[in-house]
Amino acid sequence: MSLSNVKSQAAVDIERQQRRAHNVRNVTKRFRVLIIGRANAGKTTILQRVCNTTEQPKIFNQKGHEIDSSKLDPTAQRGEHDIENEMIFESNGAFVFHDSCGFEAGRTYELDKVKEFLQKCSTNKRLEDHLHVIWYCIPINDEARPFTRAEVTFFDECGTGRVPVIVLFTKADILDAQTIKHLVDTGMDIEDAANKAPEESVAMFEKRFGQQLYKKKYPPKGHVYFRGMQKPTSDCSELLRKTAATFSDDTLLQLFLTVQQNNVALSIEYAIKRITELSFQVGRCSKKRESGRRWLGRC
Repeated sequence: MSLSNVKSQAAVDIERQQRRAHNVRNVTKRFRVLIIGRANAGKTTILQRVCNTTEQPKIFNQKGHEIDSSKLDPTAQRGEHDIENEMIFESNGAFVFHDSCGFEAGRTYELDKVKEFLQKCSTNKRLEDHLHVIWYCIPINDEARPFTRAEVTFFDECGTGRVPVIVLFTKADILDAQTIKHLVDTGMDIEDAANKAPEESVAMFEKRFGQQLYKKKYPPKGHVYFRGMQKPTSDCSELLRKTAATFSDDTLLQLFLTVQQNNVALSIEYAIKRITELSFQVGRCSKKRESGRRWLGRC
């Protein structure tokens, strides 16, 4: 194949992918996320950061009717929403969130609800009703017991099919006090220990527990750490990057990059990656053609 043909074919391939992604976005401009986690795991705060807002989400039932939050039962007001309900922030209505309150020992019906929801989403005919990613929030404020038995059970028993799962280790900053004490005990100055603690806390947890869930039958696709999410300056750029990296389907990737509005750099990064891949294809063909010319010259 000639160099010009490779350029032409690569351009056609990219145009086809872009046209497919554009067509899908015309069908659905909604990216659907299931967020799972115990009460006080920091779920709402993370979603607010993703949507760049401090507002509370509006909640809609399965028929699309808005639910008055003041009329929700006490468990729903604490964040234990019906998994079928949609949570949408006005600042970015393209993100549609579903909330599962997480799993407690002895409450197997919560896990069953998630399994049923996943099955239902996978059989929906409309793409906009499909589930695209799961964010599983696990607070790591108890280093002696980082995972509950129910959380481990999820990764042992709950296959999610093509829907990727990303673990969000939240509240990592709570480990800092213990880490500072450990560093001071080893002879470090307390000010230096305080500066080093954020990095050291994550490193120690990662070494001891970070890979445990990957040994399960249904491991996550990745994980990220969160600290200080209550601060206005906190962001979710690493979560967005990890989420984008899980999509092998270019259509879903393009949909996600379109929906997320906070990280322009991420969209640029993937645009550059696409150009680099095209350049590599062209360069590889050019080398093959030159090698062929040299071989013919020796004949």
